Amino acid sequence: MRTSSFFDQLRSAYAAEIDDMTFDSEGKNVLRHRLAARRKELPFLHQMMELSPEMVSVVFHQGFRFKNPALIEHVLGLESDEFPAWDTLSDAIVLEPWAQQLADELCKEPMGEWLLTVAAGLEYLFAKPEGASAKDHSEDDEENAEKGEKGDHGGEDEEEKDARAREEAGQDWMVEQGFDRKD
Repeated sequence: MRTSSFFDQLRSAYAAEIDDMTFDSEGKNVLRHRLAARRKELPFLHQMMELSPEMVSVVFHQGFRFKNPALIEHVLGLESDEFPAWDTLSDAIVLEPWAQQLADELCKEPMGEWLLTVAAGLEYLFAKPEGASAKDHSEDDEENAEKGEKGDHGGEDEEEKDARAREEAGQDWMVEQGFDRKD
């Protein structure tokens, strides 16, 4: 399965978000409680859809059933501005009843359907082992990786810069709200 750079970049942030929510300071699993609290905050989270979609997407954790994996894997290969309309995915992705209520609310927002597609993709990737969804690399990507150019940000394209800027802006916003920076 080939994943776009958009999903490659968000995958680890989404997993980290789930991980951060899973255990409290005493080591107790509090994921269910924290997800319920986050779901109640959805009206507030709307403003974070574009800058930190992984932080909003977690409200749909365990809310999708994938009937047509091939279609969702196709979507995972698309960049964020290439997503199909959400209703075209309805035969491939089924929402749990509680998640459907959240989706109905979210779809009232201008970027709601876009975020649902992101959330479905991230949840699909989260359920897959890391190696099972490794990105297919082009020859140029492999050459750059061999030369070590990937790590110095000198060879990154505009999408990567935009994604990094969104991530940093989202973290800055969270710090302003009183949360610790994720580093």
